[in-house]
Amino acid sequence: MKPTLVFDIETIPDVAGLRRLHDLKADISDAEVAELAFQQRRAQSGSDFLPHYLQRVVTISCVLRSGDALKVWSLSEPEQGEGEIIQRFFDGVEKFTPQLVSWNGGGFDLPVLHYRGLVHGVTAPRYWDMGDGDYADSRDFKWNNYISRYHTRHLDLMDLLAMYQPRASAPLDDLAKLIGFPGKLGMDGSKVWDAWQSGRIAEIRDYCETDVVNTYLVLSRFRLMRGELTRDEYDAELAFVRGELARIGKPHWTEYLAAWPSDRPAAGA
Repeated sequence: MKPTLVFDIETIPDVAGLRRLHDLKADISDAEVAELAFQQRRAQSGSDFLPHYLQRVVTISCVLRSGDALKVWSLSEPEQGEGEIIQRFFDGVEKFTPQLVSWNGGGFDLPVLHYRGLVHGVTAPRYWDMGDGDYADSRDFKWNNYISRYHTRHLDLMDLLAMYQPRASAPLDDLAKLIGFPGKLGMDGSKVWDAWQSGRIAEIRDYCETDVVNTYLVLSRFRLMRGELTRDEYDAELAFVRGELARIGKPHWTEYLAAWPSDRPAAGA
């Protein structure tokens, strides 16, 4: 089976960039800079959600399913800066050429990584290959690459399930819980900036990791629906994920498993 890399990112306002763009004085705090940007954005659009290019990436969490192994990890501050986080993510794409899977990755995660990668001088030739690259199999990328919305080398599961209709999109948290998975545990994207300002960086990373596992579990359910997995294989995959998370043994996985009772009805019951 081709390696599958499910990913999710967490972001905060690019305070340094906002200072540069608006020529703000150094005596204005980061919180004040961000609030000014939020106010301007609300006046423009009715929402304080900043444009993609002003989102600073602080964590990329991944689930890699390859062969008989499943690995969950994060590229995250403060261990790496934003440029290194993004470069290492694309280095993984370069090395494994996996199928990328996301939830709204086409609408948010990847455009953010594009803009921020551009700012930091990141290189990602394999990712950007659309059939004209210097690889033996480059021609295959003309018909299935990471960039096209309708190709599966990057599968935006939210977009596909909604038939590419934004008005039909579902929140990952709601859908995961409807299926019987834990969903979000105490944090969501709207709370990341406050957590960052409070120094709760590890909490942001742990939240992102649980969310990317939610995406992987919904992907497994989709593979059952699509016929890629039999019901027995699907049940075995969920049991395997449970075992791997328990083996990691970190507190956020203990909490996650406690919120995922094993006696919930099986698919189709």
